[in-house]
Amino acid sequence: MGGPRQYNAVQDLVDRNVERGYGGKVAFIDPARTLTYEDLQTATYQVANVLGDLKIGRETRIAMLMHDTVDFPIVFWGALRAGVVPVCLNTLLTTDQYEYMLNDSRVEALFISAGLLPVVAPILGQMGSLKHVIVVDGDAAGYADFQALMDGAAKTAHTAPTCSDETAFWLYSSGSTGAPKGVRHIHTSSMYVADNYGANVLGIEHDDVCFSAAKLFFAYGFGAGMAIPMSVGATTVLLPGRPTPQSVLETMNKYNPTLFFGVPTLYAAMLADPECQPKNSSAKLRRCISAGEALPMDIGTTWSARMGVDILDGIGSTEMLHVFLSNSPGDIRYGTSGKEIPGYKLRLVDENGQDAGVDEIGELLVSGGSAADGYWNQRAKSRATFAGEWTHTGDKYTRDAEGYYHYCGRTDDMFKVSGRWVSPFEVEQALGAHPAVLESAVVEWEDDEGLIKPKAFVVLNDGVSGDGLFDVLKEHVKTSIGPWKYPRWIDFVDDLPKTATGKIQRFKLRA
Repeated sequence: MGGPRQYNAVQDLVDRNVERGYGGKVAFIDPARTLTYEDLQTATYQVANVLGDLKIGRETRIAMLMHDTVDFPIVFWGALRAGVVPVCLNTLLTTDQYEYMLNDSRVEALFISAGLLPVVAPILGQMGSLKHVIVVDGDAAGYADFQALMDGAAKTAHTAPTCSDETAFWLYSSGSTGAPKGVRHIHTSSMYVADNYGANVLGIEHDDVCFSAAKLFFAYGFGAGMAIPMSVGATTVLLPGRPTPQSVLETMNKYNPTLFFGVPTLYAAMLADPECQPKNSSAKLRRCISAGEALPMDIGTTWSARMGVDILDGIGSTEMLHVFLSNSPGDIRYGTSGKEIPGYKLRLVDENGQDAGVDEIGELLVSGGSAADGYWNQRAKSRATFAGEWTHTGDKYTRDAEGYYHYCGRTDDMFKVSGRWVSPFEVEQALGAHPAVLESAVVEWEDDEGLIKPKAFVVLNDGVSGDGLFDVLKEHVKTSIGPWKYPRWIDFVDDLPKTATGKIQRFKLRA
C-alpha cells in the first residue's frame, strides 16, 4: 500500500519542479521579492546547513512565527529537507499564547519576522528549551540575523532520508474552545491534499497563479499557498499584511491570480465594498474558493452574479490539513458544502453513534490519507478525535437525498428549542439574506423561565439603522426557515468576536 517507506516531502514539492524544467519559473511573489523554484531549492539547502551549524538535529522542532513572505517557504521546506520539524504559529496572537505554545512544543529555535519580535521579546528569556532566536526580514535587535546566517551557508546539502509516516510539521489548532493543540502532520500529507483536492476539484495546472487570503500558518492557507500550487510547479502570490478588501483587490489587480482562496467573512466584507467589481479584480480569475466556515448562500449567489466567477465552498480542518468536502466546478449547490471529494470517505453519526438517515442531523466523520498523526501530549483528546481511520470533525451536518451536505453548526454550538434542533448557521444564513444585515452570530440564551431560545448578534451594513428592525428581522426568519427558529432577542453590534482565521467565536457571545 502507498508509496515508498523512505520519503521526504521536499522531493515532490521542491526538487521535482527543478527536475522537470521549472527551475526558472516563479514559485513565490511577495510585494518586495520574487523567488524561482531553483532559488527556492538553493535556499532550502542553505537553511538545512544553517540548522546543522546551529546543532539542530533531525526530529527537533523549530517554531516559525513569520509573515507571508518568500522567506516562509524557504524556512519551512529547508527545515523539512533537514528532517527538522517546523511548528507554524499564528501571527495574530498574544504574548501569553505564544508563551504557552513555545513551552508546549519545546522548540529549540524560533524563526521570527522582525515586526513580530516585540510581542514575544518579554518571554524569550523564559523558554527552557529555546536556544536560538533568528530574526527574518528586518532589524535583528541583537538576535541572530537570518540573512547573515544564509549568506554564510553552503548552497548544497544532504536531504534527510525521512520516513513517509514521520512527522513533517506541526500546525496549532485555533483554540476556539480551549488551549491550542499541536497537530502533527506527516510527510505524505501535503501531496495527498494536492493529488485529491488540488487535482480532482480545483484542476490545478502548471500555469495557474494562486492567491490565498488565508495565511500559510493556517491549514487552509498552507494547502492553498504551498502544497497545491507547488505540486504542479504553479506560482503563489503572498500578502504579508492583513487581508482587507482593499489590500486583496489591489493584490488581485496587480498579479492577476487564476485561483483565489478566501473565507466567508472576507467575501462578505468585499461585497460590502463598492470597489469590489470585476474591473478592480483579476482579469484571469477562473476559480474562487471558500473554506474556514460554511459560506452563506446569499454571499455565494451575490458574488457569482457580481464578479462572474462562482465560489467553490468546502470544509476542511487543521486535523485533516485541507478540504475534504466541497462543491466542485459544474456541480455547485450554494447553501451546501457540496459532496465528499475523491480520496476521502464521510459518515454522519447520530447521538448514539449510528449512521444518520437522509436529512437527519449527525456529526461529520471523515477518513482520508491527510489525517494528522494526533495531538501533541493530548492523549485523551487524540483518542476522542482520531478513532481508528475516522476523524471526528465536531461539525453537525445533514445529507440530503441527492448527496449534498448541509452545514448545521459546531457540535458545541447546536441547541434545542422545544425539543427540536436549531442550527445557528441556518438562522444566521436567514438573517444574512436580509439586505440590512452584513453578518450575524446566533447562540442559545435562557429566557426568564430558564428555557433555551435563539439570540442573535447582528452587524448591519453601513448607513443602516437598527430602529424598528427587530420585528422586521424576526418575521423575516420566521417566514424563511420556521416559526420556532427566530431570534427572541437581537443585539445590534459593531463587530463580532473572531479567531485570527476569521471564525466567529460564539462562546464569547454566550458569556
